[in-house]
Amino acid sequence: MDARAIAVNALLAATSSLLPLQSFAGCMAQSGPNTAALVELYTSEGCSSCPPADRQLSGLKQALDSAAVVVPLSLHVDYWDYIGWKDPFAQERFTERQRWLAQANHQGIVYTPHFFVSGRELQSWKGGLRDEVRRLNAKPAEAQIRIEAMQGANDSLTLSADASARGGNDRAELFLAVTESGLTSKVARGENGGVTLSHDHVVRAWIGPIPLAGGKATVRREVALPASWNRAQLNVVGFVEDARSGKVLQAVAAQQCAGS
Repeated sequence: MDARAIAVNALLAATSSLLPLQSFAGCMAQSGPNTAALVELYTSEGCSSCPPADRQLSGLKQALDSAAVVVPLSLHVDYWDYIGWKDPFAQERFTERQRWLAQANHQGIVYTPHFFVSGRELQSWKGGLRDEVRRLNAKPAEAQIRIEAMQGANDSLTLSADASARGGNDRAELFLAVTESGLTSKVARGENGGVTLSHDHVVRAWIGPIPLAGGKATVRREVALPASWNRAQLNVVGFVEDARSGKVLQAVAAQQCAGS
């Protein structure tokens, strides 16, 4: 292959990596040598104290150092639905995960808004997120992850991932998630009745846990894309955690190559 052909191919590859999910042919992201901070926010549209935390998560990357590596997830829980407003983004599995993380952190209660950073509860989220992200980013990663997203047939997304844990950790598990940003809801009832809420990084699809056998795992899944999901606002996330402690060993987001 001559130099001109190589240059053209490089240009095409660089251009395709900047396209949003509804139009790119394929997108791959590889985790780095240091630990990315996975920030999980457990929230609900039925909770009047949650909107400030939602805004904190939406602006998290802008509020951090430019070199910070952070992967935000907004997981809507369903246990406030009974007070008058059914959260359209809530899933029972997120309530179950929050309870499991609370137990792993040796506490018996769950609440909203509730932040966990790489599997550890962060109560002082209004001022402590920056320091916790810095602390984690300075640590060598205990796992490596490669994720790839490709447009499938019939309005689907094909997700592929490879993960490995340092030292062949046989307690490690891989998770994948599809998130959507730019969401809004006009809440009609409950504690936020009459308020229009905005959300980013909302988890729409959740895959896992996938055990790492001998410290390694490879997975391929098809995710249906409902017509109501905004393709241009979708992102793919992968993370590996310790199945006993909940400690997140590494995380990665496909936005690093999708340009979102």
